Amino acid sequence: MRREIPLVITFVVGVVFVISYFIPHYPFNEFESWFTDWFSIVGAFAIWLGALNLMKISTLKIVKQKKDWPFSALTIVSFLIIVIFGFYGGKGFRDPGTTFDWLYVYVYTALSSTMFALLAFFVASASYRAFRARNFEATLLLVAAFFVMLGRVPVGDMITGFLPLEYQMSHWANWVMNILNTAGQRAIMIGIALGLVSTSLRVILGLERSYLGGD
Repeated sequence: MRREIPLVITFVVGVVFVISYFIPHYPFNEFESWFTDWFSIVGAFAIWLGALNLMKISTLKIVKQKKDWPFSALTIVSFLIIVIFGFYGGKGFRDPGTTFDWLYVYVYTALSSTMFALLAFFVASASYRAFRARNFEATLLLVAAFFVMLGRVPVGDMITGFLPLEYQMSHWANWVMNILNTAGQRAIMIGIALGLVSTSLRVILGLERSYLGGD
């Protein structure tokens, strides 16, 4: 029964959502609203479960003195500070001027910006490996990237400024992004949609049971 009940719940909820999408009328729209509220409740419990699991793993890492355990200690301290000031601030803990808001703006936001800034180096490294003209497809990617990057900066139009507007570098960059790139994105999105539908059907019908932790 520990496996049958989740499968039945998944089947019923999945079927109701599919029907309510095509028949958005009573009683299916009411069921959809009811299930959506339950999703929010389950999500809230999942957040706390994840937080407690993070505290458990970090604590065990500190106790066993594993590699980089000071970072685990910093994680626990940071988590407790945010939680304490969050509860201490009451309903208006996110209002400007509060301690929680100060920590969010001047600590969390700054750290997030640093993490995103580090992504630039990884993107540059991946671009260097991807734009090597090893075959015909890689050469096309290199040429397209060259036109796009040069057309997105003023230097591109400075070089081709003597040409008519439709032949300037910025125009070609926009053409690559709006025509070629959009066509590729649509093909990828169609593939993602088909994969999502097939995976959803497998989950609803009980053929995919990995979320149960077994089989």
